[in-house]
Amino acid sequence: MRKLIVLSLATVLLLGGCGRLSMSASDGAETPTPVPAPEVGTVAADATIEPARWSELRFETEGIVAEVLTEAGESVDAGDIVARLDPTEAELGAQEAEFALASARATLARLRARPRVEEVAAAEADLADAEAELERADAQRAEVTGGSTEADIALAQAEVTAAEVEWLRAREDRDELYRRTDEDDEDDRKERALADYAFHAAEVALASAQATLDARRNTADERVREADARVASATAQRDVALAELALLTAGSAPWEVAAAEADVAEAAVAVKDAEAVLARAVLRAPFAGTVTRVDVEVGELVEPGQTIAMLATVSRLEALTVDLTELDVVRVREGQVAMVTADAMPDAKLQGQVARIGLRSVDYRGDVTYPITVELDEVPAELRWGMTAFVEIDLD
Repeated sequence: MRKLIVLSLATVLLLGGCGRLSMSASDGAETPTPVPAPEVGTVAADATIEPARWSELRFETEGIVAEVLTEAGESVDAGDIVARLDPTEAELGAQEAEFALASARATLARLRARPRVEEVAAAEADLADAEAELERADAQRAEVTGGSTEADIALAQAEVTAAEVEWLRAREDRDELYRRTDEDDEDDRKERALADYAFHAAEVALASAQATLDARRNTADERVREADARVASATAQRDVALAELALLTAGSAPWEVAAAEADVAEAAVAVKDAEAVLARAVLRAPFAGTVTRVDVEVGELVEPGQTIAMLATVSRLEALTVDLTELDVVRVREGQVAMVTADAMPDAKLQGQVARIGLRSVDYRGDVTYPITVELDEVPAELRWGMTAFVEIDLD
């Protein structure tokens, strides 16, 4: 409506000028050269009052609200905490990542370090002990497989041989006696009984000698197996000690160091990720301003992207045009003086300058319009975000 009034007044002035020219021509005076009508010196548009900067504050992660540290109407500085989620899980994750990084760094340091003198000396001492134990095991096996063991077996074998000779002699004597004696004769029967007893005794003696030989052989075999086992164990211990000494003096292989370096880098990335997760549990003000609205309470479960609070620079309000057409925007330049009148404050003329001109058009009730931002020199305490206003831009 304001724009229509301004344009109507300009039209009346132009028509009045044309009328005077017509009257002069009818009086017979010389017709002057037509002069183009002067361009209107202002551009007008409706506008709304908005903060120079405002933002809806949101968490990037899901969680339970543990603290709300501000309220509507409170001013905050950039970086101030607005709200905080329960950080328990995020803190545990950060601690685990720190421990993993410390362990990876320790492993890398160990692989890069040269062996200390005392470590080499300890490894050499271990090798000497293992070699001495192997020598003792070899000596014990040699003792088992030879010397007294073989002599004992040989003696038992000789006793078996002698028992066999006695057994054969007793059998032959008995058989000979049986051939030349009469079973019915009482004296012969006594001689046969003595011969049977002698043969049985020789048989028992042979069995006893054979059992002794078998026992000594079995004992020897078991002792040999035990000795062999001790030698094998001592050999393995010697080999382990030798390998540990060689590994210690040779140092770490390049691929081992490279793998440890990769583990450290991976653990460091995990720490940064854990710290980022922990940081996302804290909602901070991105700029200094006034909290105009708080939408959550302690204990509430919030989703990623849910609005938590509204922050705005209510002390720095601007006028944003809503219906400036493409025909008018081409005449507007940044820095031009503008007068702003709020509908709620018709008697207050607020001066400002064109700060920004929209680069892209927007549709407003079917018209192609461009938003223009006017920065106010002073902001009255009565001016509020969202008020409607009228802007006149001086084109001079």
